Order: sequence, then C-alpha cells, then structure tokens
Amino acid sequence: MKILSKIYVTLMLIFLYAPLAVMIVFSLNSGESVWVFEGFSADWYLSLATNSSMISGLEHTLIVAFLSAAISTVVGTAAAVGITSLRKKISQKLVMSVTNIPMMNADIVTGISLMLLFVFVGKLIGLDESLGFLTVLIPHITFNLPYVIQSVLPHLKQTYRNSSEAALDLGCTPVKAFFKAVLPSISTGIITGFIMAFTLSLDDFVISYFTCGHYQTLPIVIYNMTKKTVTPDVYALSTIVFLSVFVLLILYNTVQNKSDKRRNRHA
Repeated sequence: MKILSKIYVTLMLIFLYAPLAVMIVFSLNSGESVWVFEGFSADWYLSLATNSSMISGLEHTLIVAFLSAAISTVVGTAAAVGITSLRKKISQKLVMSVTNIPMMNADIVTGISLMLLFVFVGKLIGLDESLGFLTVLIPHITFNLPYVIQSVLPHLKQTYRNSSEAALDLGCTPVKAFFKAVLPSISTGIITGFIMAFTLSLDDFVISYFTCGHYQTLPIVIYNMTKKTVTPDVYALSTIVFLSVFVLLILYNTVQNKSDKRRNRHA
C-alpha cells in the first residue's frame, strides 16, 4: 500500500506541475518556437518591458488587487466584529450564510449577473460606457469579503469579548478599546485575509472578463494574446504571475501556521 501511495502521489504531482515546469522552461527559450527548445535566454522577460499592453494590464491588475484587498480587509474586519457581536446564534448563522454566497456561487453566474446590473445602471444614468475601473473593483471586493471574514472571525471569537471588556473596565472608550486591545490580537487574521484577498484578485479571470470593459486586467490581456500566435513572452508573463502567487501563498501559509501555533499554545 505504501508503494502504491507513493506512486499515486508522484503521478499527481507530475500531472499538476509538469505543465508549469514546461511553461517556465519555454519562457527561457532563446528562439520564438513554443514547442522546440533552442537554448536558454532571458530575452523574453526583457521584452515584456517594451510590451505596452502587458505593462498596462499589469498596472490595472495591481491597482485593482491592492485596492480590493485593502477595502475588503477593512469592511470584512468590521463585518466580522459585527457578526461576533450578535447575541443569537441563529442570527450569526443567517448572516454568515448570506455572506458566503459570493464564495459559493459559480464565478460565471456572478460575472454575468454583475455585468447585467452594471450595464442596466449605466444606461439608466446615461453613461457612454457602463463598464470600466469601478465595475472591476466592486466585484473583486464582493468576492474577497467572505474570505477576509473567514480569516478574521476565528481570532475574534477567541479574544473579542474578554479583550474588549477588560479595556472598557480600564477606562477605554469602545473605539479605543478596539484599537488598543482587540486589533493587535486579531492582526494575524487581518494579514492573512489581506494576502488571500490580494491573491484571489490577482489571478481572477472569469468575473473580470464580464465586468472589465476597456479596463482590462492582466489575465484578460493574456487570454486575448492566446487567441493569436502564442509567443514565449506569454510564457514569461505567466511565469511571473505564477511565481508571485506562489510566494504570496507561502507567506499566507507561514502567517497562518504561526497563528495556529500561538492559538494552540494559549488554548
């Protein structure tokens, strides 16, 4: 059984990571072929700096990812505090069920429904273009919120009432008690929520595709490039995106593991 388990794990790893390995290798190809490797070169990475569509898509992606992660982190933390403050369990469950809908809903359904909403509102108020920067940012905030709430909520449930009541007893106002006593104790959850939101926003394609209009993010730019002749600079850009997300996930797991160890130590 152990041998079969090892074979199974090996095959799964090959199946999952072989395409990524091929992409990374061919991003360093010195020739223009995407199926014949002619030698190692970093020319395709250097050529990205002169590709205006890719640079524009990267800028759009980073702006939307950072803003959506920051806004959803603030709103999600406030929402988690509100959910924790609810006295009745059934009220908490009801609010959480509604909150988790964007996370459980199919991306294509979310994308199409939001596109129809934005187009309807845009025509209603007389806009020439209904889709743009805001119609990308709002959906990203929407699908990031549940993940932030899920990251912050366990930390709040563990420390919120005791820390807040102790600070109030010592003379703090409710706002000061939150920032002085509660916020430091849930900072790990806030950081992990921000990293997760940033990562999800960075590589979103389906929802952005339906809501972007002229404001195209990097995944949309890459998708449009694959409709034409694929060149190794697409591999180079995809490699950069993959490595960025990979580093963020390692950072997320590191912070989460430290948080779990700290929580188990105080349990």
